[in-house]
Amino acid sequence: MNDRAPTALTMFTIAAVERDTRLGKDTLRVWERRYGFPRPLRDDNGERLYPPEQVEQLRHIRRLLDAGWRPGRIVGLPMEELQRVGQLSGGEAAAPAETALKAEPKALYELLRAHDVAGLRRALMQTLLRRGLAHFISEVAQPLLVEIGEAWSRGQLEVFEEHLCSEAIETVLRTAIATAPEMRSDGTPRVLLTTFPGELHGLGLLMAEALFTLEGASCMNLGCQTPMPDIVAAARAHRADIVALGFSMVSPAGASLDHLAELRDRLPQPVELWAGTPQAAMLRRGVGGVLMLPTLAEIHQGIGRWHARAGTTPQSDDRHSND
Repeated sequence: MNDRAPTALTMFTIAAVERDTRLGKDTLRVWERRYGFPRPLRDDNGERLYPPEQVEQLRHIRRLLDAGWRPGRIVGLPMEELQRVGQLSGGEAAAPAETALKAEPKALYELLRAHDVAGLRRALMQTLLRRGLAHFISEVAQPLLVEIGEAWSRGQLEVFEEHLCSEAIETVLRTAIATAPEMRSDGTPRVLLTTFPGELHGLGLLMAEALFTLEGASCMNLGCQTPMPDIVAAARAHRADIVALGFSMVSPAGASLDHLAELRDRLPQPVELWAGTPQAAMLRRGVGGVLMLPTLAEIHQGIGRWHARAGTTPQSDDRHSND
């Protein structure tokens, strides 16, 4: 653990590993203590440095976590075993019965494989205009991202290709949000979106913002990793009706629920607190006074219930059509 890195220039700092793998620094340190992996070297100042082969293992671990595997089952497995697990068709990470991509996401996937970035962005925008924002997210963007993650785990895609696709989808979503027509004169509900420190869930957060915007909400997206005092301060400044936080499969369930409970106590009672997470443990345990959303599709129903409680009228469902 105290070994010096022989070639520091080839190593990754913990900040670089966090950016590359979207695994938080705290998570990396916990795994190091609990599972003995990763096994960073140290520079002359005692800072962690990660060899490229360990970073590659962490990338595969992240993908398997997104597919539903628990850290205790996969953290520390050698690369060959991680690749074998990624190819499994059954067990904990079993894929749905219908795994074949439909025509639209498949065509986008082929553009990515051909490295036609301009064509990919153009096709994404055309698909969004044709399908509408809600259907684009649920039926095109999300299936495409799942396929890309699985292909990456199987060794069929490079990291840069995954990043290219995420960037293209992000660009299209930001354009859609910026050009969305105003559907409510009062701009309600007012929604603050972010994640806790250590949670890198930016694209999911942007998808949620797009769907909230589709409902006529006024959104303030703080991006990822906002300290709790700043969330509370921003909620007051934005006069938020809803604070919505995103969590990924890699979020530590116990700590995440504790932080949600603390945030619930620190927010004024009229402000609703929503948490989007695919984690069964978080959904099962929950937190009093926090609305747990297992999928982005739940936003539509959640907003409808909010309007019912607030005594306001939801916007028309016209924007949820395929037109």
